[in-house]
Amino acid sequence: MKKLLIVSNRLPIKVGSDGNNYIINRSEGGLATGLSSLNNEMETEWVGWPGIATTTKKEEREVSEKMGDSYHAVFMSRSEVKNYYQGFSNETIWPLFHCFTGFVDYDKAYWESYKKVNQRFCDKVAEVASEGDIIWVQDYHLMLLPEMLRQRLPNNPIGFFLHIPFPSYELFRTLPWRNEILEGLLGADLVGFHTYEYMRHFASVVSRILSHKCNLGEIRTRTHSCFIDAFPMGINYDKFHNSSQDQAVNGQIREFKARFGGFRLILSVDRLDYTKGILERLRAFGALFSKYPELKEKVSLVMVTVPSRYNVESYKNLKEQIDEQVGHINGKFSTLSWTPVHYFYRSIPFEHLTALYNLSDIGLVTPLRDGMNLVAKEYIASKQNQRGVLILSELAGSASELTDAIMVNPNNEEDIVAALYDALNMPEDEQKRRIEKMQAHIKKNSVEKWAQDFTGSLCAIADKRHQRARSIINGQVTKTIAAAFTRARKPRIILGYDGTLVPFDENPAMAEPTPDILRIIEELQQKCDLIITSGRDFSSLEQWFGKTGADLVAEHGIWFKTNNEWYKHAEMDTSWKDEVDSLLQQFILKTPGSFIENKTCSLAFHYRKTNQFLAEMHIPYIIKALSAVCVKHRLELLQGNKVLEVRISGISKATTVRSLLNNDQHDFLMAIGDDDTDEDVFGVLPSHAYTIKVGDDESIARYRIENELKVKSLLNELIKVKKQRKSPGQKSGVLTH
Repeated sequence: MKKLLIVSNRLPIKVGSDGNNYIINRSEGGLATGLSSLNNEMETEWVGWPGIATTTKKEEREVSEKMGDSYHAVFMSRSEVKNYYQGFSNETIWPLFHCFTGFVDYDKAYWESYKKVNQRFCDKVAEVASEGDIIWVQDYHLMLLPEMLRQRLPNNPIGFFLHIPFPSYELFRTLPWRNEILEGLLGADLVGFHTYEYMRHFASVVSRILSHKCNLGEIRTRTHSCFIDAFPMGINYDKFHNSSQDQAVNGQIREFKARFGGFRLILSVDRLDYTKGILERLRAFGALFSKYPELKEKVSLVMVTVPSRYNVESYKNLKEQIDEQVGHINGKFSTLSWTPVHYFYRSIPFEHLTALYNLSDIGLVTPLRDGMNLVAKEYIASKQNQRGVLILSELAGSASELTDAIMVNPNNEEDIVAALYDALNMPEDEQKRRIEKMQAHIKKNSVEKWAQDFTGSLCAIADKRHQRARSIINGQVTKTIAAAFTRARKPRIILGYDGTLVPFDENPAMAEPTPDILRIIEELQQKCDLIITSGRDFSSLEQWFGKTGADLVAEHGIWFKTNNEWYKHAEMDTSWKDEVDSLLQQFILKTPGSFIENKTCSLAFHYRKTNQFLAEMHIPYIIKALSAVCVKHRLELLQGNKVLEVRISGISKATTVRSLLNNDQHDFLMAIGDDDTDEDVFGVLPSHAYTIKVGDDESIARYRIENELKVKSLLNELIKVKKQRKSPGQKSGVLTH
């Protein structure tokens, strides 16, 4: 039975020590709660750090034995905790991804430790995972892990979820190790984010840095497809909604009413962090009384701040500033019978938290940046009487869902003051209407649904990948093709060029065939009829392959060479070229890195070296402009791999290849290509032909092959098994692009 393997920086249990024995306590975090709902469907195990630094193997064995079989510990030394967790994770990634660049520390020692610990997680997962197990990696501490796991466990479904925001390109590009992080994440089959905004940022960054396009949530790398989607995390709705029925919670509500004097209450609950906007919130609350003095002695702020990273200097400074601001507000406005700010710097139990949710009139949730913020959802869910108002930062991930909250810019003090005033004066029926709508959404989109949606999508993607994998050329298929090739008396092979025999190059002129490719072509030509097809101009193909004896198809079929003679389909009118060239020259000025390739009967606009974001902006306009010219002159517009080509219509690789085949009774046919023009070639071949698509794109081909290196390997295998067969008068074949 396959299992779900959750991989997170921390296990859902806490391991401590009383000096003599190790003590295990369960964590009740949102992730552990959500994934517990999957236990009935599949066995769930965890891999993570147990929260205690160990120094000996004996200690590690004792901790592992204490945890049981469902938890697999990854141990770290104190220095690794400092550099990997406190360092790279929380002093590099955390501030960068939350847009606080002034706090970012690009320390190479942090990075080296991050790589080392990610590799240790990989080793542990590989040790405990079985074939087919679903692996779900959690959060920014382990962004290198998906690709490491893909190398070790290529047949396991691998998912990754980021629980914090993903930054824009302008911020992410400053990271010295940006390529490694992106490639690590793209090792997953599915990468999940809280919002479509973060997903959009990720797609933009991948496109602009790695030049991988994202189409309908699918990012195709050289080896596989990685899908991205938004999965907003929810909460255990029933637990919070029914909390007011608990006797302990009700008792706490009565105690708080007496303690806070019956004043209207505004509630703020946060972990101490510079991303939470706590100081800005306090200043706005103080400004409320300056602008609306009539609210004095009528409303108080209950502020709960949970201690965090107390040993980090920036957090110490923040704590001091908060203390000073609380003292300033209370010193300026408090009276003998009223305290404006009730400040609690501590963790509080569930009963106290839900009592405050139930009692407070306003939930004030104004982070400067937040991946989701579940406090906002917990506050709304707890309102069984549907009385209360949520004021929410538009920069929190939950803002995209809780659209009936009062939205504020957390950096705008006047905006928060106005929102507080409106909330205090909102009619009760309006409060109920808003909360009812938000509760319906939160109840439907629970944390259990979040977990089930993600794992369900991951399994569906894995199934699709396995279906595609069945068509990939493997050892057995290679043997089958080689055996058919060996038996054939009259074999013919059709090959593409760019993307099939050689990789794409930013400068197409540099993508010349290597000596090894030329050797393969020459040896194949001695054993079969060979056709090479390409969008390249005929002079380039002649220079490279003219002496091999192969048939050549250039400029997508306009030129072809057979029996050592070049032919053109007909004399064609190219008077349209000046108009198209003039049009393209205008776009070249706006699209740095682009250039025009002038062929005999076509013009190609190349943008491989162009900034990806700029290309994505301009290409739709270029296509629209070229389409009008094509209609006017009855031309054809081809879209290739980062190239647009305007050419004479009615002639293609497929039509030229078909004429070269000329109904010859070949007893072995194989065609290999990588782009849409090769799809046309596949379409004109008989069903018994071995058609092979290079890459992971959708195709009508019978088989797939990963890349040009695998193509070379396949061709070398055919050369090896085929006995010398060619007779002096044998006809040559054709090479395609």
